[in-house]
Amino acid sequence: ADPANPVGPDWLDHASADFSALGSVAILSTVVLAACGYLLLRRRALEALLLVLATGGGLAISQALKIFFERDRPPDAYRAAEVLNQSFPSGHAMLSAVVYLTLGAMLARASGRWRLRIYVLAMAILIALLVGLTRIHLGVHWATDVLGGWCAGAAWATVCWLLDRWIRKRVGEA
Repeated sequence: ADPANPVGPDWLDHASADFSALGSVAILSTVVLAACGYLLLRRRALEALLLVLATGGGLAISQALKIFFERDRPPDAYRAAEVLNQSFPSGHAMLSAVVYLTLGAMLARASGRWRLRIYVLAMAILIALLVGLTRIHLGVHWATDVLGGWCAGAAWATVCWLLDRWIRKRVGEA
């Protein structure tokens, strides 16, 4: 009856807000800074730089696409959360894909066993999927905004991963 009240029990609304926050710039910046600190302490400056470039590049691409497409968000009556800018692509979906997939690829590379690699990558994908789905549930994005964000984020994360592989081959770390 009330478009601003998402479908489902109250706990799902709270969980959606929590999972959605995992794709916010504040949370992702904290995760990236913490991971970079760890990488720098391990003297892995190249990986720290890659993570910063992936995240910064993803943010720049997201904002440029929002400006280019200028797509309106779902009507205010359907929104269960505050929003700041245009709708397409979903910045939360895109940046969560960039950050979590990049971190997942780094952790998978560092894991020796294939089961650990699959687990790490599956968890990275799951988190990115949950962030995007919650943006739809909260009524702040159209499904195509989230799909576009996931695709653009995964594509950018893949470009960064390929760049990392190319650099490693050039310096002999492959």
